[in-house]
Amino acid sequence: MKILSTSKLSETVSELRNKMHLTQSELGERTGLHRIMIGRIEREDFIPSITQLESLSEVLGFEITDMFVDKERTQSFIALRSESMNEIEKAGVDTLLDMMFALRKQILLRRKVGHVSENKTQ
Repeated sequence: MKILSTSKLSETVSELRNKMHLTQSELGERTGLHRIMIGRIEREDFIPSITQLESLSEVLGFEITDMFVDKERTQSFIALRSESMNEIEKAGVDTLLDMMFALRKQILLRRKVGHVSENKTQ
């Protein structure tokens, strides 16, 4: 099972923000996240929603899927803040994550194809 690595996300956001010479407030303005949320992400104290994660990835230029790591199954699921799930719930969460990754791949592919199509028409 893959889970969001808060440490990987924290390090990525902080490093890329600093490379771009952005303050947390400036990054917040560009992404629509409050600067306090940016700080909490960088301190590994906040798990952003998929929409927030997409906004960060677009502004900072990283792949969302790179923020996920393999993790052995446990009784808790960080993103849902669930203390325990039965097998049906676990299967549902796995299916949802698979669908999210497939959707992300489709979005990336459409962007690449869109750029190719735009270049051909110019």
